[in-house]
Amino acid sequence: MNLPATSWPMIFMLVLLFSGFLCLYRIGKGPSAPDRTVAIDILGTLMVGFCAILTWITGVDFYMNIGITWALLSFIGTIALAKYLEGRDFDE
Repeated sequence: MNLPATSWPMIFMLVLLFSGFLCLYRIGKGPSAPDRTVAIDILGTLMVGFCAILTWITGVDFYMNIGITWALLSFIGTIALAKYLEGRDFDE
């Protein structure tokens, strides 16, 4: 496949967008709270991918800073939600 170099980022964006819709479906449909938690975590990872591709397309480093911040907040949120679902306090 010989595609121009400018079309690859758009193909990656479409794949990430489709994956994002699949994650949103899993968040809405369930069937259980751990499944929804995993889908939220994957959606956070996809957002980091979006930020990386935006950095690649525009050349602006600020998007990568947003992606790194999003990854840290997503990780902390996932750990907090997992502890809540397990029934433990945050200081245990």
